[in-house]
Amino acid sequence: MTRTGGCNCGQVRYELEGEPLRVGLCHCETCRKFTGSAFSHYAVWPQGRVRISGDTRCWEVRAGGDRFCPMCGASLFTWTEGEEEIEVKLGTLDGPPNGLEPGYELWTVRREPWLGPLNGSARYERDRPGSG
Repeated sequence: MTRTGGCNCGQVRYELEGEPLRVGLCHCETCRKFTGSAFSHYAVWPQGRVRISGDTRCWEVRAGGDRFCPMCGASLFTWTEGEEEIEVKLGTLDGPPNGLEPGYELWTVRREPWLGPLNGSARYERDRPGSG
C-alpha cells in the first residue's frame, strides 16, 4: 500500500510505503501549537519507506525538527536528519487516514477535558517510556 500527501499549496509532496510502525495522538503544548489543533494525529514510518519532494524548513524543537512548507506554512513531519523514523502528520494525507487508528496517546495530562480517552489505546501522562 502507498499513501500520498502534501502541503496546502502542493510544493511539498510525499509517498509512504506500507503500514506505519505506530500511530498516536499527542496532546503536548508543542504539538498543539505546531498543528494549530487540540492534539496532533500522526503515524511513524521507517525513514527508508518515505519519499519527499519539495523544499521544507525546520523548526528545531524537542529532540528533532518539525518540518513545514516555507510557501504555505503547512506542518508536515517531525524528524532529524540521520534518524531512522519519520513522524507524519496524518491531516496532510491526500485522503482520510482510514485504518490509521491511534494505538496510544501522549501527554494525556494536557488532554482537553471535553475530549475523552480513546478506547483500547495506551495512555501516557507524558512521553512514551523509552522514547527519548
